[in-house]
Amino acid sequence: MDQYAKWKKRELLLILLYAVAFYAYALRISLRLSHDHDLKLRGLAPGWLIPNRRNDVSDAQWRDFRGNLPILSFVFAVFTVIANGFRSLFKLRAKGMAILWLSLSLVYLVYLHGACVVYILAIATANFILVKVFARTKFFPFLLWAFNLFFLLCNRIYEGYSFSLFGRQFEFLDNFRGTFRWHICFNFVVLRMISFGYDYHWGQLDSHFDQEKHVTRCSLCKLGKTCYVVRQEKGVASDSSSSFALYLCYLVYAPLYIAGPIISFNAFASQLDVPQNTHSVKDVARYGLRWLFSFLLMELMTQFFYYNAFVISGLWRVLSPVEIFIVGYGVLNFMWLKFLLLWRYFRFWSLVNGIETVENMPNCINNCYSLETFWKTWHASFNRWLIRYMYIPLGGSRRKFLNVWVVFTFVAVWHDLEWKLLSWAWLTCLFFMPEMLLKSASNAFKVQSAFGEFLRRELKALSGAVTITCLMMANLAGYVIGPSGLSLFVSSFLSREGLPILGGVFFSFYVGTKLMFHIQDLRSGGT
Repeated sequence: MDQYAKWKKRELLLILLYAVAFYAYALRISLRLSHDHDLKLRGLAPGWLIPNRRNDVSDAQWRDFRGNLPILSFVFAVFTVIANGFRSLFKLRAKGMAILWLSLSLVYLVYLHGACVVYILAIATANFILVKVFARTKFFPFLLWAFNLFFLLCNRIYEGYSFSLFGRQFEFLDNFRGTFRWHICFNFVVLRMISFGYDYHWGQLDSHFDQEKHVTRCSLCKLGKTCYVVRQEKGVASDSSSSFALYLCYLVYAPLYIAGPIISFNAFASQLDVPQNTHSVKDVARYGLRWLFSFLLMELMTQFFYYNAFVISGLWRVLSPVEIFIVGYGVLNFMWLKFLLLWRYFRFWSLVNGIETVENMPNCINNCYSLETFWKTWHASFNRWLIRYMYIPLGGSRRKFLNVWVVFTFVAVWHDLEWKLLSWAWLTCLFFMPEMLLKSASNAFKVQSAFGEFLRRELKALSGAVTITCLMMANLAGYVIGPSGLSLFVSSFLSREGLPILGGVFFSFYVGTKLMFHIQDLRSGGT
Protein backbone atom coordinates (compact mmCIF):
# COMPACT_ATOMS: atom_id res chain seq x y z
CA MET A 1 0.00 0.00 0.00
CA ASP A 2 3.04 2.33 0.44
CA GLN A 3 3.67 2.31 -3.33
CA TYR A 4 -0.01 3.06 -3.94
CA ALA A 5 0.09 5.98 -1.48
CA LYS A 6 3.14 7.43 -3.27
CA TRP A 7 1.38 7.08 -6.62
CA LYS A 8 -1.66 8.95 -5.26
CA LYS A 9 0.55 11.87 -4.24
CA ARG A 10 2.11 12.05 -7.72
CA GLU A 11 -1.34 11.70 -9.25
CA LEU A 12 -2.63 14.63 -7.16
CA LEU A 13 0.21 16.85 -8.45
CA LEU A 14 -0.59 15.94 -12.08
CA ILE A 15 -4.31 16.53 -11.50
CA LEU A 16 -3.65 19.98 -9.99
CA LEU A 17 -1.48 20.94 -12.96
CA TYR A 18 -4.24 19.82 -15.34
CA ALA A 19 -6.88 21.73 -13.35
CA VAL A 20 -4.82 24.95 -13.53
CA ALA A 21 -4.38 24.53 -17.29
CA PHE A 22 -8.09 23.72 -17.78
CA TYR A 23 -9.36 26.78 -15.91
CA ALA A 24 -6.74 29.08 -17.47
CA TYR A 25 -7.91 27.99 -20.92
CA ALA A 26 -11.61 28.28 -20.01
CA LEU A 27 -11.13 31.78 -18.54
CA ARG A 28 -9.17 32.96 -21.59
CA ILE A 29 -11.90 31.74 -23.98
CA SER A 30 -14.60 33.28 -21.74
CA LEU A 31 -12.89 36.69 -21.71
CA ARG A 32 -12.47 36.62 -25.50
CA LEU A 33 -16.11 35.64 -26.08
CA SER A 34 -17.44 38.33 -23.75
CA HIS A 35 -15.26 40.96 -25.44
CA ASP A 36 -16.01 39.92 -29.04
CA HIS A 37 -19.81 39.68 -28.61
CA ASP A 38 -20.27 42.53 -26.11
CA LEU A 39 -22.41 44.68 -28.42
CA LYS A 40 -24.62 41.79 -29.59
CA LEU A 41 -25.63 40.50 -26.15
CA ARG A 42 -28.91 41.40 -24.44
CA GLY A 43 -29.27 42.00 -20.71
CA LEU A 44 -26.03 43.93 -20.06
CA ALA A 45 -26.07 47.05 -17.90
CA PRO A 46 -23.40 49.52 -16.72
CA GLY A 47 -21.30 48.02 -13.92
CA TRP A 48 -20.29 49.75 -10.69
CA LEU A 49 -17.37 47.67 -9.46
CA ILE A 50 -15.04 48.15 -12.42
CA PRO A 51 -15.18 51.33 -14.56
CA ASN A 52 -16.02 50.98 -18.28
CA ARG A 53 -17.20 47.37 -17.93
CA ARG A 54 -20.79 46.25 -18.34
CA ASN A 55 -22.54 43.83 -15.99
CA ASP A 56 -24.51 40.72 -17.01
CA VAL A 57 -27.94 41.19 -15.41
CA SER A 58 -29.79 39.16 -18.05
CA ASP A 59 -31.15 36.71 -15.45
CA ALA A 60 -34.49 38.15 -14.27
CA GLN A 61 -34.38 36.54 -10.83
CA TRP A 62 -30.88 37.81 -10.10
CA ARG A 63 -31.68 41.26 -11.54
CA ASP A 64 -34.78 41.64 -9.32
CA PHE A 65 -32.98 40.44 -6.18
CA ARG A 66 -29.94 42.63 -6.82
CA GLY A 67 -32.11 45.68 -7.57
CA ASN A 68 -34.22 45.26 -4.42
CA LEU A 69 -31.30 44.42 -2.12
CA PRO A 70 -31.11 47.88 -0.44
CA ILE A 71 -34.83 48.02 0.44
CA LEU A 72 -34.89 44.35 1.49
CA SER A 73 -31.92 44.88 3.81
CA PHE A 74 -33.51 48.00 5.31
CA VAL A 75 -36.85 46.24 5.94
CA PHE A 76 -35.22 43.16 7.52
CA ALA A 77 -32.97 45.35 9.67
CA VAL A 78 -36.02 47.23 11.00
CA PHE A 79 -37.92 43.96 11.60
CA THR A 80 -34.89 42.51 13.40
CA VAL A 81 -34.57 45.48 15.76
CA ILE A 82 -38.30 45.36 16.56
CA ALA A 83 -38.48 41.57 17.03
CA ASN A 84 -35.32 41.18 19.11
CA GLY A 85 -36.14 44.33 21.09
CA PHE A 86 -39.63 43.12 22.01
CA ARG A 87 -38.38 39.62 22.85
CA SER A 88 -35.74 41.04 25.17
CA LEU A 89 -37.93 43.75 26.71
CA PHE A 90 -41.09 41.70 27.32
CA LYS A 91 -39.50 38.20 27.65
CA LEU A 92 -41.70 36.92 24.81
CA ARG A 93 -41.91 33.19 24.09
CA ALA A 94 -43.60 31.26 21.26
CA LYS A 95 -47.11 32.76 21.56
CA GLY A 96 -45.98 36.37 21.85
CA MET A 97 -43.29 36.06 19.16
CA ALA A 98 -45.79 34.37 16.82
CA ILE A 99 -48.19 37.32 17.10
CA LEU A 100 -45.35 39.84 16.71
CA TRP A 101 -43.78 38.16 13.66
CA LEU A 102 -47.20 37.54 12.12
CA SER A 103 -47.97 41.27 12.37
CA LEU A 104 -44.61 42.25 10.83
CA SER A 105 -44.89 39.62 8.12
CA LEU A 106 -48.42 40.67 7.13
CA VAL A 107 -47.18 44.24 6.60
CA TYR A 108 -44.46 42.76 4.39
CA LEU A 109 -47.00 40.63 2.48
CA VAL A 110 -49.37 43.54 1.87
CA TYR A 111 -46.48 45.44 0.27
CA LEU A 112 -45.55 42.43 -1.86
CA HIS A 113 -49.02 41.19 -2.87
CA GLY A 114 -51.51 43.93 -2.05
CA ALA A 115 -55.11 42.71 -1.97
CA CYS A 116 -54.01 39.20 -3.01
CA VAL A 117 -53.09 38.53 0.63
CA VAL A 118 -56.72 37.45 1.05
CA TYR A 119 -56.07 34.46 -1.26
CA ILE A 120 -53.12 33.35 0.87
CA LEU A 121 -55.07 33.70 4.12
CA ALA A 122 -58.16 31.93 2.72
CA ILE A 123 -56.27 28.87 1.45
CA ALA A 124 -54.11 28.74 4.59
CA THR A 125 -57.20 28.86 6.81
CA ALA A 126 -58.87 26.05 4.87
CA ASN A 127 -55.71 23.94 5.21
CA PHE A 128 -55.59 24.58 8.98
CA ILE A 129 -59.20 23.46 9.40
CA LEU A 130 -58.54 20.33 7.30
CA VAL A 131 -55.54 19.41 9.49
CA LYS A 132 -57.34 19.97 12.77
CA VAL A 133 -60.41 18.00 11.70
CA PHE A 134 -58.84 15.03 9.90
CA ALA A 135 -55.31 14.71 11.39
CA ARG A 136 -56.25 11.65 13.47
CA THR A 137 -57.72 9.71 10.52
CA LYS A 138 -55.91 7.08 8.41
CA PHE A 139 -56.70 8.83 5.13
CA PHE A 140 -55.36 12.21 6.32
CA PRO A 141 -52.13 12.12 4.20
CA PHE A 142 -54.20 11.63 1.03
CA LEU A 143 -56.49 14.56 1.92
CA LEU A 144 -53.52 16.80 2.76
CA TRP A 145 -51.73 16.09 -0.52
CA ALA A 146 -54.89 16.31 -2.62
CA PHE A 147 -55.81 19.70 -1.13
CA ASN A 148 -52.35 21.21 -1.59
CA LEU A 149 -51.73 19.80 -5.07
CA PHE A 150 -55.12 21.12 -6.17
CA PHE A 151 -54.25 24.68 -5.20
CA LEU A 152 -50.65 24.38 -6.42
CA LEU A 153 -51.98 23.57 -9.91
CA CYS A 154 -54.96 25.95 -9.88
CA ASN A 155 -52.83 28.90 -8.75
CA ARG A 156 -50.61 28.40 -11.80
CA ILE A 157 -53.39 27.64 -14.30
CA TYR A 158 -55.41 30.72 -13.29
CA GLU A 159 -52.25 32.81 -12.70
CA GLY A 160 -53.22 33.89 -9.22
CA TYR A 161 -56.96 34.41 -9.95
CA SER A 162 -58.37 37.69 -11.15
CA PHE A 163 -60.74 39.31 -8.61
CA SER A 164 -63.20 39.78 -11.48
CA LEU A 165 -63.81 36.01 -11.39
CA PHE A 166 -65.77 36.55 -8.17
CA GLY A 167 -67.97 39.36 -9.50
CA ARG A 168 -67.65 42.79 -11.13
CA GLN A 169 -67.93 44.46 -7.73
CA PHE A 170 -64.47 43.05 -6.86
CA GLU A 171 -62.83 43.94 -10.16
CA PHE A 172 -61.26 47.14 -8.77
CA LEU A 173 -59.06 45.01 -6.47
CA ASP A 174 -57.06 43.87 -9.52
CA ASN A 175 -55.51 47.33 -9.46
CA PHE A 176 -54.00 46.54 -6.03
CA ARG A 177 -52.12 43.28 -6.63
CA GLY A 178 -48.83 44.52 -5.14
CA THR A 179 -45.33 44.34 -6.61
CA PHE A 180 -44.77 40.56 -6.64
CA ARG A 181 -46.97 37.73 -7.95
CA TRP A 182 -48.39 35.96 -4.90
CA HIS A 183 -48.83 32.55 -6.55
CA ILE A 184 -45.06 32.31 -7.22
CA CYS A 185 -44.26 32.70 -3.50
CA PHE A 186 -47.16 30.42 -2.60
CA ASN A 187 -45.20 27.39 -3.83
CA PHE A 188 -43.14 27.67 -0.64
CA VAL A 189 -46.30 28.18 1.42
CA VAL A 190 -47.60 24.85 0.05
CA LEU A 191 -44.49 23.08 1.37
CA ARG A 192 -45.02 24.68 4.79
CA MET A 193 -48.71 23.75 4.88
CA ILE A 194 -47.82 20.11 4.16
CA SER A 195 -45.08 20.22 6.80
CA PHE A 196 -47.52 21.57 9.40
CA GLY A 197 -50.07 18.90 8.50
CA TYR A 198 -47.64 15.99 8.76
CA ASP A 199 -45.90 17.27 11.91
CA TYR A 200 -49.25 17.76 13.62
CA HIS A 201 -50.48 14.35 12.37
CA TRP A 202 -47.34 12.59 13.63
CA GLY A 203 -47.64 14.48 16.89
CA GLN A 204 -50.87 12.62 17.57
CA LEU A 205 -49.00 9.31 17.26
CA ASP A 206 -46.24 7.77 19.35
CA SER A 207 -42.84 9.25 18.48
CA HIS A 208 -40.19 6.81 17.23
CA PHE A 209 -37.39 9.32 17.76
CA ASP A 210 -34.82 8.11 20.33
CA GLN A 211 -33.38 11.39 21.62
CA GLU A 212 -30.98 9.75 24.08
CA LYS A 213 -29.46 7.61 21.33
CA HIS A 214 -29.22 10.66 19.05
CA VAL A 215 -27.40 12.72 21.71
CA THR A 216 -24.68 10.06 21.98
CA ARG A 217 -23.98 10.43 18.24
CA CYS A 218 -24.47 14.18 17.71
CA SER A 219 -21.43 16.41 18.29
CA LEU A 220 -23.62 19.50 18.85
CA CYS A 221 -25.91 17.82 21.38
CA LYS A 222 -22.86 16.55 23.30
CA LEU A 223 -21.87 20.21 23.80
CA GLY A 224 -25.22 20.93 25.45
CA LYS A 225 -26.69 22.63 22.38
CA THR A 226 -29.93 21.70 20.61
CA CYS A 227 -29.34 20.59 17.03
CA TYR A 228 -31.77 21.00 14.13
CA VAL A 229 -32.64 17.28 14.08
CA VAL A 230 -33.85 17.31 17.72
CA ARG A 231 -35.94 20.43 17.10
CA GLN A 232 -37.49 18.83 14.02
CA GLU A 233 -38.28 15.46 15.59
CA LYS A 234 -39.87 16.79 18.79
CA GLY A 235 -43.63 16.51 18.34
CA VAL A 236 -46.27 19.25 18.57
CA ALA A 237 -49.20 17.17 19.67
CA SER A 238 -50.80 19.80 21.90
CA ASP A 239 -53.14 22.39 20.40
CA SER A 240 -51.36 25.21 22.27
CA SER A 241 -48.10 24.51 20.42
CA SER A 242 -49.89 24.44 17.05
CA SER A 243 -52.21 27.44 17.36
CA PHE A 244 -53.60 29.30 14.37
CA ALA A 245 -51.39 32.34 15.03
CA LEU A 246 -48.24 30.19 15.22
CA TYR A 247 -49.30 28.30 12.09
CA LEU A 248 -49.85 31.52 10.09
CA CYS A 249 -46.60 32.97 11.42
CA TYR A 250 -44.77 29.86 10.17
CA LEU A 251 -46.34 30.17 6.70
CA VAL A 252 -45.50 33.85 6.16
CA TYR A 253 -42.41 34.39 8.37
CA ALA A 254 -40.82 37.34 6.54
CA PRO A 255 -37.10 36.35 6.41
CA LEU A 256 -37.90 32.97 4.81
CA TYR A 257 -41.10 33.81 2.95
CA ILE A 258 -39.84 34.58 -0.58
CA ALA A 259 -37.26 31.85 -1.16
CA GLY A 260 -36.66 29.79 2.00
CA PRO A 261 -34.57 27.89 3.04
CA ILE A 262 -37.36 25.49 3.95
CA ILE A 263 -37.80 24.63 7.62
CA SER A 264 -40.16 22.10 9.21
CA PHE A 265 -42.98 23.35 11.42
CA ASN A 266 -41.58 21.56 14.48
CA ALA A 267 -38.15 23.16 14.10
CA PHE A 268 -39.65 26.62 13.53
CA ALA A 269 -42.04 26.46 16.50
CA SER A 270 -39.27 25.23 18.78
CA GLN A 271 -36.93 28.10 17.87
CA LEU A 272 -39.63 30.74 18.01
CA ASP A 273 -40.06 29.65 21.63
CA VAL A 274 -36.35 29.34 22.46
CA PRO A 275 -33.93 30.87 19.87
CA GLN A 276 -31.24 28.66 18.33
CA ASN A 277 -28.02 28.27 20.31
CA THR A 278 -25.88 26.40 17.77
CA HIS A 279 -24.49 29.60 16.19
CA SER A 280 -22.92 32.35 18.30
CA VAL A 281 -23.15 36.06 17.44
CA LYS A 282 -19.60 35.84 16.09
CA ASP A 283 -20.56 32.86 13.89
CA VAL A 284 -23.54 34.73 12.44
CA ALA A 285 -21.43 37.86 11.81
CA ARG A 286 -18.79 35.74 10.05
CA TYR A 287 -21.56 34.14 7.97
CA GLY A 288 -22.71 37.61 6.88
CA LEU A 289 -19.18 38.62 5.89
CA ARG A 290 -18.80 35.44 3.82
CA TRP A 291 -22.03 36.38 2.06
CA LEU A 292 -20.60 39.83 1.22
CA PHE A 293 -17.46 38.21 -0.19
CA SER A 294 -19.61 35.87 -2.33
CA PHE A 295 -21.64 38.86 -3.55
CA LEU A 296 -18.46 40.67 -4.66
CA LEU A 297 -17.34 37.48 -6.40
CA MET A 298 -20.64 37.41 -8.31
CA GLU A 299 -20.20 41.06 -9.32
CA LEU A 300 -16.71 40.32 -10.61
CA MET A 301 -17.90 37.23 -12.46
CA THR A 302 -20.82 38.99 -14.17
CA GLN A 303 -18.65 41.96 -15.18
CA PHE A 304 -16.00 39.80 -16.87
CA PHE A 305 -17.97 36.78 -18.13
CA TYR A 306 -21.35 37.16 -19.85
CA TYR A 307 -22.37 33.49 -19.76
CA ASN A 308 -26.07 33.94 -19.09
CA ALA A 309 -26.39 36.74 -21.65
CA PHE A 310 -25.19 34.32 -24.36
CA VAL A 311 -28.11 32.02 -23.51
CA ILE A 312 -30.71 34.79 -23.21
CA SER A 313 -29.56 36.29 -26.53
CA GLY A 314 -29.44 32.90 -28.27
CA LEU A 315 -25.87 33.57 -29.46
CA TRP A 316 -24.58 30.31 -27.99
CA ARG A 317 -26.07 28.60 -31.05
CA VAL A 318 -23.44 30.13 -33.37
CA LEU A 319 -20.44 29.19 -31.22
CA SER A 320 -18.02 26.32 -31.75
CA PRO A 321 -18.43 23.12 -29.68
CA VAL A 322 -15.67 24.03 -27.22
CA GLU A 323 -17.15 27.52 -26.78
CA ILE A 324 -20.63 26.05 -26.25
CA PHE A 325 -19.23 23.80 -23.51
CA ILE A 326 -17.49 26.70 -21.76
CA VAL A 327 -20.63 28.87 -21.88
CA GLY A 328 -22.81 25.98 -20.63
CA TYR A 329 -20.36 25.21 -17.83
CA GLY A 330 -20.21 28.91 -16.95
CA VAL A 331 -24.01 29.23 -16.85
CA LEU A 332 -24.28 26.34 -14.37
CA ASN A 333 -21.64 27.96 -12.13
CA PHE A 334 -23.51 31.27 -12.38
CA MET A 335 -26.76 29.55 -11.37
CA TRP A 336 -25.06 27.90 -8.40
CA LEU A 337 -23.60 31.19 -7.15
CA LYS A 338 -26.91 33.01 -7.72
CA PHE A 339 -28.89 30.54 -5.62
CA LEU A 340 -26.17 30.44 -2.97
CA LEU A 341 -26.46 34.23 -2.58
CA LEU A 342 -30.26 34.21 -2.54
CA TRP A 343 -30.61 31.44 0.01
CA ARG A 344 -27.74 32.52 2.28
CA TYR A 345 -29.05 36.08 2.36
CA PHE A 346 -32.45 35.01 3.73
CA ARG A 347 -30.87 32.38 5.99
CA PHE A 348 -28.63 35.08 7.46
CA TRP A 349 -31.60 37.25 8.45
CA SER A 350 -33.34 34.20 9.90
CA LEU A 351 -30.25 33.37 12.00
CA VAL A 352 -30.03 36.97 13.24
CA ASN A 353 -33.60 36.51 14.51
CA GLY A 354 -32.86 33.20 16.25
CA ILE A 355 -34.23 30.76 13.65
CA GLU A 356 -31.73 28.26 12.24
CA THR A 357 -32.49 26.56 8.94
CA VAL A 358 -30.62 23.99 6.87
CA GLU A 359 -27.82 25.40 4.70
CA ASN A 360 -29.10 25.08 1.14
CA MET A 361 -25.72 25.03 -0.63
CA PRO A 362 -23.22 23.25 1.65
CA ASN A 363 -21.05 22.09 -1.29
CA CYS A 364 -19.62 23.78 -4.37
CA ILE A 365 -21.21 22.65 -7.63
CA ASN A 366 -17.74 21.60 -8.83
CA ASN A 367 -17.35 19.18 -5.93
CA CYS A 368 -20.17 16.72 -6.75
CA TYR A 369 -19.66 13.62 -8.85
CA SER A 370 -22.83 11.65 -8.07
CA LEU A 371 -26.49 12.49 -8.55
CA GLU A 372 -27.30 11.51 -4.98
CA THR A 373 -24.62 13.84 -3.56
CA PHE A 374 -25.64 16.63 -5.91
CA TRP A 375 -29.28 16.57 -4.78
CA LYS A 376 -28.29 16.39 -1.13
CA THR A 377 -26.25 19.59 -1.51
CA TRP A 378 -28.28 21.59 -4.08
CA HIS A 379 -31.32 23.14 -2.35
CA ALA A 380 -30.56 20.84 0.59
CA SER A 381 -33.51 22.03 2.69
CA PHE A 382 -35.92 21.07 -0.12
CA ASN A 383 -34.17 17.70 -0.39
CA ARG A 384 -34.73 17.08 3.33
CA TRP A 385 -38.35 18.16 2.98
CA LEU A 386 -38.86 15.71 0.10
CA ILE A 387 -37.30 12.84 2.05
CA ARG A 388 -39.26 13.56 5.25
CA TYR A 389 -42.70 14.30 3.80
CA MET A 390 -42.72 12.43 0.49
CA TYR A 391 -40.00 9.81 -0.07
CA ILE A 392 -40.30 8.06 3.34
CA PRO A 393 -44.15 8.10 3.46
CA LEU A 394 -44.13 6.56 -0.05
CA GLY A 395 -42.05 3.64 1.22
CA GLY A 396 -38.49 5.01 1.18
CA SER A 397 -35.70 2.79 -0.11
CA ARG A 398 -38.03 -0.23 -0.33
CA ARG A 399 -39.54 1.34 -3.48
CA LYS A 400 -36.72 3.71 -4.43
CA PHE A 401 -36.79 3.00 -8.19
CA LEU A 402 -40.46 4.04 -8.34
CA ASN A 403 -40.30 6.78 -5.70
CA VAL A 404 -37.53 8.65 -7.53
CA TRP A 405 -39.88 9.21 -10.49
CA VAL A 406 -42.74 10.40 -8.28
CA VAL A 407 -40.51 12.76 -6.27
CA PHE A 408 -38.79 14.39 -9.25
CA THR A 409 -42.07 14.78 -11.15
CA PHE A 410 -43.45 16.63 -8.12
CA VAL A 411 -40.30 18.81 -8.00
CA ALA A 412 -40.80 19.78 -11.65
CA VAL A 413 -44.51 20.59 -11.20
CA TRP A 414 -43.74 22.49 -7.98
CA HIS A 415 -41.31 24.73 -9.85
CA ASP A 416 -43.67 25.45 -12.75
CA LEU A 417 -45.97 23.85 -15.31
CA GLU A 418 -43.45 23.67 -18.15
CA TRP A 419 -42.42 20.79 -20.42
CA LYS A 420 -38.74 21.68 -20.08
CA LEU A 421 -38.95 21.13 -16.32
CA LEU A 422 -40.66 17.78 -16.78
CA SER A 423 -37.96 16.82 -19.29
CA TRP A 424 -35.34 17.81 -16.68
CA ALA A 425 -37.09 15.69 -14.03
CA TRP A 426 -37.42 12.60 -16.21
CA LEU A 427 -33.88 12.90 -17.60
CA THR A 428 -32.60 13.08 -14.02
CA CYS A 429 -34.60 9.96 -13.08
CA LEU A 430 -33.31 8.16 -16.16
CA PHE A 431 -29.72 8.98 -15.18
CA PHE A 432 -30.43 8.00 -11.57
CA MET A 433 -31.29 4.39 -12.44
CA PRO A 434 -27.79 3.16 -13.45
CA GLU A 435 -26.17 5.08 -10.58
CA MET A 436 -28.36 3.35 -8.00
CA LEU A 437 -27.58 -0.05 -9.55
CA LEU A 438 -23.84 0.69 -9.65
CA LYS A 439 -23.91 1.89 -6.05
CA SER A 440 -25.55 -1.36 -4.91
CA ALA A 441 -22.94 -3.39 -6.83
CA SER A 442 -20.08 -1.25 -5.49
CA ASN A 443 -21.23 -1.72 -1.88
CA ALA A 444 -21.19 -5.48 -2.41
CA PHE A 445 -17.66 -5.40 -3.88
CA LYS A 446 -14.99 -5.94 -1.20
CA VAL A 447 -11.51 -4.53 -1.89
CA GLN A 448 -8.75 -6.91 -0.76
CA SER A 449 -5.61 -5.47 -2.41
CA ALA A 450 -4.00 -2.23 -3.55
CA PHE A 451 -4.78 -3.15 -7.16
CA GLY A 452 -8.42 -3.78 -6.23
CA GLU A 453 -8.62 -0.35 -4.59
CA PHE A 454 -6.99 1.22 -7.68
CA LEU A 455 -9.48 -0.53 -9.98
CA ARG A 456 -12.48 0.47 -7.84
CA ARG A 457 -11.28 4.09 -7.78
CA GLU A 458 -10.82 4.19 -11.58
CA LEU A 459 -14.30 2.76 -12.17
CA LYS A 460 -15.79 5.31 -9.75
CA ALA A 461 -13.96 8.12 -11.57
CA LEU A 462 -15.32 6.97 -14.95
CA SER A 463 -18.81 6.67 -13.42
CA GLY A 464 -18.41 10.17 -11.96
CA ALA A 465 -17.47 11.61 -15.36
CA VAL A 466 -20.60 10.07 -16.91
CA THR A 467 -22.75 11.42 -14.06
CA ILE A 468 -21.37 14.98 -14.34
CA THR A 469 -22.02 14.92 -18.11
CA CYS A 470 -25.61 13.73 -17.51
CA LEU A 471 -26.17 16.33 -14.77
CA MET A 472 -24.94 19.09 -17.04
CA MET A 473 -27.29 18.01 -19.83
CA ALA A 474 -30.33 17.62 -17.54
CA ASN A 475 -29.87 21.00 -15.84
CA LEU A 476 -29.21 22.85 -19.10
CA ALA A 477 -32.37 21.27 -20.58
CA GLY A 478 -34.51 22.06 -17.54
CA TYR A 479 -33.37 25.52 -16.52
CA VAL A 480 -31.46 27.12 -19.38
CA ILE A 481 -31.89 26.05 -23.02
CA GLY A 482 -34.89 23.71 -22.93
CA PRO A 483 -35.33 20.34 -24.73
CA SER A 484 -35.05 21.88 -28.24
CA GLY A 485 -31.84 23.65 -27.29
CA LEU A 486 -30.50 20.44 -25.79
CA SER A 487 -30.86 18.60 -29.12
CA LEU A 488 -28.77 21.32 -30.81
CA PHE A 489 -26.28 21.22 -27.91
CA VAL A 490 -25.86 17.43 -28.26
CA SER A 491 -25.70 17.45 -32.07
CA SER A 492 -22.89 20.02 -31.99
CA PHE A 493 -20.80 17.59 -29.95
CA LEU A 494 -21.65 14.59 -32.14
CA SER A 495 -20.35 16.33 -35.27
CA ARG A 496 -16.89 15.62 -36.71
CA GLU A 497 -15.58 18.82 -35.14
CA GLY A 498 -17.33 18.17 -31.84
CA LEU A 499 -16.34 14.56 -31.09
CA PRO A 500 -12.72 15.38 -30.08
CA ILE A 501 -14.09 18.17 -27.87
CA LEU A 502 -16.54 15.72 -26.30
CA GLY A 503 -13.64 13.39 -25.54
CA GLY A 504 -11.70 16.25 -23.96
CA VAL A 505 -14.72 17.29 -21.88
CA PHE A 506 -15.23 13.73 -20.66
CA PHE A 507 -11.53 13.41 -19.77
CA SER A 508 -11.70 16.73 -17.88
CA PHE A 509 -14.69 15.48 -15.87
CA TYR A 510 -12.80 12.23 -15.18
CA VAL A 511 -9.80 14.21 -13.88
CA GLY A 512 -12.13 16.48 -11.88
CA THR A 513 -13.76 13.46 -10.25
CA LYS A 514 -10.36 12.12 -9.20
CA LEU A 515 -9.56 15.54 -7.70
CA MET A 516 -12.77 15.25 -5.65
CA PHE A 517 -11.54 11.86 -4.36
CA HIS A 518 -8.31 13.48 -3.18
CA ILE A 519 -10.26 16.27 -1.46
CA GLN A 520 -12.32 13.61 0.36
CA ASP A 521 -9.11 11.82 1.39
CA LEU A 522 -7.63 15.04 2.80
CA ARG A 523 -10.83 15.81 4.73
CA SER A 524 -10.89 12.33 6.24
CA GLY A 525 -7.17 12.40 7.04
CA GLY A 526 -6.33 9.73 4.47
CA THR A 527 -3.34 9.64 2.17
